[in-house]
Amino acid sequence: LQKELLKYKQEARNLQGIKDALQQRLIQQDASVLQLKQELLRANMDKEELHNQNVDLQRKVEERNRLLAEYKKELGQKDRHLQQHQTKLDEMLRQLSEASHQQVDLERELEHKEALLAHCMKREAEE
Repeated sequence: LQKELLKYKQEARNLQGIKDALQQRLIQQDASVLQLKQELLRANMDKEELHNQNVDLQRKVEERNRLLAEYKKELGQKDRHLQQHQTKLDEMLRQLSEASHQQVDLERELEHKEALLAHCMKREAEE
């Protein structure tokens, strides 16, 4: 019975050693699981933050695109106004050029008539 008792005590010690080793391994695995859960939580928080930043950036891009469309529209209107004013300016320059030519023609005609008048006056004075 003593031999059997020693045998069972030895087996109990061996089983206790195995149990202690398994408990130690379980504690390590629990620590690893806890660490992985913390990393997962951090990763999810980072993911959420990136998602929020992405939403914010998309909103900013949409706002800038809207402003860009408005600026393009304003620029188109200003181009049309500029073309209208350029057309009016070209017409006025053409009219000014015509008026200038008419003025030159009238001045020549006036000089010619003044010369004729002076010539007639001179002839009348001589007579």
